[in-house]
Amino acid sequence: MKKTLIFSITLISTLLCAQGNVGVATTNPRNNLDVNGDINIGKKLFLDNGTGTLVPGSVGQVLVSRGPNTSPTWKTFRIPEYLTNKYYLIFNDSFRDLNTSNATNQGPSGKTGQGITFTNAETATAVVPATDFAQDTPLTSLTVAGKNFKTIPGLSQNFTVNSTQNSTYLLFETVVQQNNTAGDGSNIKFACGIFVDGLLKSIRINKVTASPNASTFITHTQIGGVENLTTGTHSVSVACSRLTNPVSGLTLGIGVPATTSISNLNNFMTQSSLKVDVYEIPQNFSPIVNP
Repeated sequence: MKKTLIFSITLISTLLCAQGNVGVATTNPRNNLDVNGDINIGKKLFLDNGTGTLVPGSVGQVLVSRGPNTSPTWKTFRIPEYLTNKYYLIFNDSFRDLNTSNATNQGPSGKTGQGITFTNAETATAVVPATDFAQDTPLTSLTVAGKNFKTIPGLSQNFTVNSTQNSTYLLFETVVQQNNTAGDGSNIKFACGIFVDGLLKSIRINKVTASPNASTFITHTQIGGVENLTTGTHSVSVACSRLTNPVSGLTLGIGVPATTSISNLNNFMTQSSLKVDVYEIPQNFSPIVNP
């Protein structure tokens, strides 16, 4: 007992009076205090973070380095709590295809960068739905001459996936209008596809109902989805084509008024939109650090 007391007094005196580095369980200390082993702290840990005041930190805070020649500081890690094997909405965004500088202009003459138009001079697409509209059909095979699919410019975007266990949901909406100056009463069929990484993931065939009246229109809504994409950045795009051969004077506008001559729609009213929601079972993430 006497020897232990003498050793303890000697160690404390050494720590208080030492002018160089002090080592515990090491004969070659590399810093002012070098401990080669475990450290047990029974009570508070105080930190002088440069303010001159000793700060003990709050519950849940950790000690974080601020780099060379700068004292460390206390930080709070804001880490969300995730349940095992549960999907969470990790990424969501909405995109629109609108020429804002000409939002009230009507028809193709004021739609630079907005929507797609099929005139009566263009022959309808020659597709075989059972084969051309199969899942994972490449967009490049549908934009060739004869298929005539056109991409809606503002809806070609990127999104991010962080986990290998994921489900991505896609919601596309637009307004489709025909300008039928010939008074023909035929249905005008069209098709729109949603593509992820250039591959078809959703297809819908729709029609503007037969009407002898000019400038009839419908709202087209379409939902698609894809599961377990690889982690990283992916692309999404939307493309459409007319399936019915036009009569003389018939123009079809998708996401834009059919022509400049109509008066019941404008660019703002007809703009296309696309919503992307990525649900994931989290595997890893970077926590947000706040003071």
